Amino acid sequence: MDEITIEGVLLSPLKKIEHPKGDIFHGMKKSDKGFSGFGEAYFSTINHNDTKPWKKHFQMTLNFVVPVGEIRFVIYDDRVGSKTKDHFFDVTLGKNNYQRITIPPGLWVAFNGVGEVYNLLLNLANLEHDPNEIERKEALSEISYLW
Repeated sequence: MDEITIEGVLLSPLKKIEHPKGDIFHGMKKSDKGFSGFGEAYFSTINHNDTKPWKKHFQMTLNFVVPVGEIRFVIYDDRVGSKTKDHFFDVTLGKNNYQRITIPPGLWVAFNGVGEVYNLLLNLANLEHDPNEIERKEALSEISYLW
């Protein structure tokens, strides 16, 4: 299991049940650690070698699952008073590491498409999208990290 280096971030192993007519990929149950209510679920794709720059939610808890392809996530903690302030956490999720990552509010996250064909992200968020509760960095370089 990956060593989590940021306070509040969770990695939860998920079941993948192989079936000859199509596999089943577990995502989240309301009894799971990290579940903090349901606001919306959405899918997002990211192309191979593309990176979506930093964003931080002020109230939303993110629960990312990668059922297809592979996506590298980097999380940065700049929260005042956090035990892990100025720490980064870097993890690649997908077929070789099928887990759900829970990212609490107040942390920066950026991600990169690692899989060569198609990379699909599912977010099971506790709130509906609200453009007023998110901050974005226009450039990846605005937070110094060696990708």
